[in-house]
Amino acid sequence: MWLSTIKSVALLSGLATLVPGAIAAEPMLTSNSLNNCQEDSQFTASLFQVVYTPNNNTAYLNIVATSSVEGKVNFDVDISAYGYKIIETTIDPCKIGLAGLCPMTAGKIPLKFNLPVGEAAASQIPSIAYNFPDLDATVRVTLTMVDTKKSVACVEADISNGKTVNLVAVKWVLAIIAGLVLCSSAIINGLGHSNAAAHIASGALSLFSFFQAQAMLGLTAIHLPPVVQSWTQDFQWSMGIINVDFMQDIFTWYQRATGGTPSTIFDSLKTVSVQVEKRALSALPDTAVDLYRRSAALLPRGASSLMKRGNVMTGSGSYLVYGIQRVAFRAGIETTNLFMTGLTFFCLFVVVTIGAVAAFKGFCELAVKQKWMKGDTFLEFRNGWLTVLKGILFRLTLIGYPQMAILCLWEFTQNDSPAEVVLAVFFIVGMTATLGWAASKVIRIARRSVAMHRNPAYILFSDPQALNKWGFLYVQFRASAYYFIIPVLGYSLVKAMFLAFAQGSSTAQAIGFLLIEAAALITASVLRPWMDKSTNSFNIAIFCVNFVNAIFLLIFSDVFNQPPLVNGVIGLILFFLNAIFATILLLMVIISTALVFYRKNPDGRYQFMADDRTSFMKSQSQLTGTTELDALAATARGDKAGYKHGLDLDDDNESISSAELRRRTDTSNLAVPTRAPSNPYGRSNSNPPHSPVDPSVPLFPAAGGPPRAPSPYNGSGAPLQQQHSGSPPSYRQQNNAR
Repeated sequence: MWLSTIKSVALLSGLATLVPGAIAAEPMLTSNSLNNCQEDSQFTASLFQVVYTPNNNTAYLNIVATSSVEGKVNFDVDISAYGYKIIETTIDPCKIGLAGLCPMTAGKIPLKFNLPVGEAAASQIPSIAYNFPDLDATVRVTLTMVDTKKSVACVEADISNGKTVNLVAVKWVLAIIAGLVLCSSAIINGLGHSNAAAHIASGALSLFSFFQAQAMLGLTAIHLPPVVQSWTQDFQWSMGIINVDFMQDIFTWYQRATGGTPSTIFDSLKTVSVQVEKRALSALPDTAVDLYRRSAALLPRGASSLMKRGNVMTGSGSYLVYGIQRVAFRAGIETTNLFMTGLTFFCLFVVVTIGAVAAFKGFCELAVKQKWMKGDTFLEFRNGWLTVLKGILFRLTLIGYPQMAILCLWEFTQNDSPAEVVLAVFFIVGMTATLGWAASKVIRIARRSVAMHRNPAYILFSDPQALNKWGFLYVQFRASAYYFIIPVLGYSLVKAMFLAFAQGSSTAQAIGFLLIEAAALITASVLRPWMDKSTNSFNIAIFCVNFVNAIFLLIFSDVFNQPPLVNGVIGLILFFLNAIFATILLLMVIISTALVFYRKNPDGRYQFMADDRTSFMKSQSQLTGTTELDALAATARGDKAGYKHGLDLDDDNESISSAELRRRTDTSNLAVPTRAPSNPYGRSNSNPPHSPVDPSVPLFPAAGGPPRAPSPYNGSGAPLQQQHSGSPPSYRQQNNAR
């Protein structure tokens, strides 16, 4: 009977013929769990394994079932694929000769045998059934007494063909591309091309945030179609969920040593089935939820604690995983080791980055000493590499904040061990305080710049120490939107709270995600805070896709009581939409980064920012070839107004991260402007000084055009003789800070 249902389901998978599948080395159809779909079901299975291989037309069955049914029964079989019911049929086990099921007897029924399949039955299965990835097919069997026509049991099995879009190669490719782009932005910035580096870094961070948003979809407790579960699993590496066998053994030992009780789901797979939920607990019928609760109440203390941590044990003795536990199970990680896994990989990421930066510093010094490269190459990095390193660590904290916020908050609900709870408190409080402190520093610096120079970009981009240490928080935004990092951090924290604390309510998560993503999309579309039009379009497109995904989550939560077919179709739409969009984002980032390395002046590929930040930066490539523009840039940066770069501009002596770099302001280092007379230009001319450059002559005259006025600066940057007697050289200095 079970084989008949499996074959029938495979037949229905032909609905997906529009999508080509990969050819399998060993085609098969499998099912690994038998789920109850009736509260008082009198037939349950703690172990259910069925594998059908068409090459030898044989099905292998390994079932451990418990039955309280006595007498002859009929099997009413409903078969559906992607939510579409195709076949409804009734099977008499006595007619097909199923031993032990005709008639059924009460007690434990172990069934383990190979069953040959006829050629006629095998020929009904289309080849697409073995090739389409993440086949969403279900068989529901209702046991009905022959004499009374009463339903005594209901079981449901999910069918898979072993093909999936959850591929290790995809994970490695995505991780390598994201890492290379981030490293490229750092190298380009070290070479002095700050404008190009800012654009590449912004694109890389936005791409990584999209990867994390995809991973968060899989962490929700909402029912997700198989293809969506597998697709989101491709991005779980961005949350630090990576399975390494020897590390899992260490985490299990650590948990036991610190007073915890590790889960042992994978050790019991040979005797107990694990159900990857078809509906979240909140979407199940109340009677089914009550059944789980009553069965857990009868378990010993250790098993009850497992249910408290999300590993629900059903009345048949099998486990049910959903939400974050579902992701851990699919990754091959014990649910009680998930927090330590994410935490460890985040720490390793930080340590490896520190080592790489230190090694690169040593290599640069050696290369300069051996004359392998010019002495001014990476000069700013070599002189202030500790400040740059601190900025990189802050950037890593920002990248890892969504991951650690989710895992730390979720650990509070799991209490895997007292030591792990302490680690969760330390990291969530420490990272939140660090990023909050950094954001407040940026806001104070920007406000001071506005008060002194009427432009937040002046100090934010003119001081190398401020730019290298705090620039990760505001470089991707326009100067007037320096505050936008606060909404970004709030957005990450609120999403983490919904993921961690609402695992028991899929509806709450779905509605919460919808409201959060709607607010984020509206805010980004109205404020458009990023540095230029293309960057705004890039990020707003990401928020649009996230909002559409939130709508799909609401549909998956069954809040509209829609037919199962809707969920199946929406699941395919979500997969194709996000796969196509992710591919486009990857191509855009890769092409943009590659083109930068092939240009002599990478900054020239991007338009200058409207906030005039490039005039305040000390860039080696922004203003090339004209002494007039060099002089204007120096004046804009304030080099002629007595401003000393390197000073701490926020005068915060309580800094928790940069006390060793802070210098007290010395009045001898600052040019104090004297009070200007009421009319410093004489009685005959009370107008401000005119520009030494004739405005009637274009900045870059065409060939044969009139020569422009001589530069007011010589080669060393010192002012030459002013062309207008009414324009004293002190005018810019006196008005520079106003």
